[in-house]
Amino acid sequence: MKAIALIAVPLSLAACSYERPAPGTGIRECNADRVQPLVGREAKPQVVERAKQRSGARTVRVIKPGMAVTMDYRSDRLNVELDDVNTITALRCG
Repeated sequence: MKAIALIAVPLSLAACSYERPAPGTGIRECNADRVQPLVGREAKPQVVERAKQRSGARTVRVIKPGMAVTMDYRSDRLNVELDDVNTITALRCG
């Protein structure tokens, strides 16, 4: 039983840590600078998809006012922040 605990604790701690992938590892990284002209546009599905493609992000998270979001950082994710009328107010990676 002690042996299991000695293995399980370090493994569970390792699962909580996150390191940024090294450049050139094949992991797509997001670049929000490329999509800043989309701020002020309505967040239609095709606009959000265009932002994803232009930024190089692998995933997109659309954040509406008052929406709860996790604080985890992902270098391959584009965050699209909206206002009450579905207008893009900010585009950030993470």
